[in-house]
Amino acid sequence: MTKKVATKKAAKKVLSKKVITKAPTKKLPVKKLDPKQKTIETLVELIKTTSTVVPDDVYRTLLKARTQEQAGSTASYAMNIINDNIELAKLKSQPLCQDTGTVIFFIYHPPGFHQTPFKELIKKAVVKATQKGYLRQNSVNSLTGENAGTNLGEGHPSIHFYEHNKKEVEVKLVLKGGGCENVSAQYSLPDTGLGAGRDLAGVRKVIIDAIHKAQGKGCGPGALGICIGGDRADSAYLAKKQLLRKLDDKNSHPELNKLENDIVETCNKLGIGPMGFGGKTTLLSCKITHANRVPASFFVSISYMCWAFRRQGIVMDKNNSIKKWLY
Repeated sequence: MTKKVATKKAAKKVLSKKVITKAPTKKLPVKKLDPKQKTIETLVELIKTTSTVVPDDVYRTLLKARTQEQAGSTASYAMNIINDNIELAKLKSQPLCQDTGTVIFFIYHPPGFHQTPFKELIKKAVVKATQKGYLRQNSVNSLTGENAGTNLGEGHPSIHFYEHNKKEVEVKLVLKGGGCENVSAQYSLPDTGLGAGRDLAGVRKVIIDAIHKAQGKGCGPGALGICIGGDRADSAYLAKKQLLRKLDDKNSHPELNKLENDIVETCNKLGIGPMGFGGKTTLLSCKITHANRVPASFFVSISYMCWAFRRQGIVMDKNNSIKKWLY
């Protein structure tokens, strides 16, 4: 009996020494997005950042302006609220302003680029960004008043293509709110009411008049894009395109550079101030270009941008990812 028991115990010991080996776990392959889906993802990221984060050049200018307002003043209070707004929007990835505005794309591409498919991807990205809350449902049919809730419709988003000699695709985006768009203006010179003739002195007068009329309705402190000349349509477009320039750049045209600085200095002495509450900061910048005109016309177009200066851009790599931020 004792030998049998010992044999059973020995058998148990042998069994306990067996090592159970686990089957190797299979690594799941990383799912790669197809090029179209990757492009949409990249464009959504551009829209998100444009809507929620002010560019570095704008933020630096706002911070400098904030220090120039008298402590305890209404203007200082307004600038502090603007700063808090900027910080919270960035922290929470939420729009800087409830009015996410007109969506305007500028695409710079190499020769041979197919514009139509890219335009469709932009539209899909706009729909997705709207669903995620980076854009408000902001596009309304002008005839029926219908809002499809997608930010798509006749002429929206606004998309402009340009061919350049670089190998990469650059995409720039401006979100322009209704408040600042409403105080934008166009003048036809001469303007006898203002005593403004067809010269730079006359141009100066109408620009200052536009700022005086805007007061705080454009959500100041604002920034200006100006075009002298061109026809009505091109003049307005080229003025808006000036908003793509960095606030701290210099105009290559000496006379226009001088006029830009003069406009900012003069308007900041008007006492309109942030949000029209008075103070030293009415304008953050002024950017001016010019275009040829026919002898019978002399238009001056003024595109006003609010303090929530939503403008951003990217360079895309060969995989349609973001290679570089432009602002």
